[in-house]
Amino acid sequence: MEQHYKLFRVKELADNDADFIQTLAETFLEEVFVDAERLKVAVAEKNYQEAYQAAHKMKPTVDLFELGILDDLIEVQDWGKFTKTDVDISDKLNIVITAVDNALAEIKSDFNL
Repeated sequence: MEQHYKLFRVKELADNDADFIQTLAETFLEEVFVDAERLKVAVAEKNYQEAYQAAHKMKPTVDLFELGILDDLIEVQDWGKFTKTDVDISDKLNIVITAVDNALAEIKSDFNL
């Protein structure tokens, strides 16, 4: 439990309310999965604005669950925001997607979702 994410800030936000923590975990699974898929497609298609929006939307949740990739996600976000056509962002994207996939699998298991 909590190898690829941390619940410290989630518990703090939820004031240790188990039902609210469960709801936040469910929301993480629903929202972050969709946003990560959206981000992958946007980067592959070099849709800078879409990549920016997807990464920007993911930031608060990735930060709340402390995936340890916030700086990498911000780099991907800024790649889109500033249309950095001369930068290959695929390594940073892979770091983000791997961390998200690991957290998704672990949260599913930990919360029996």
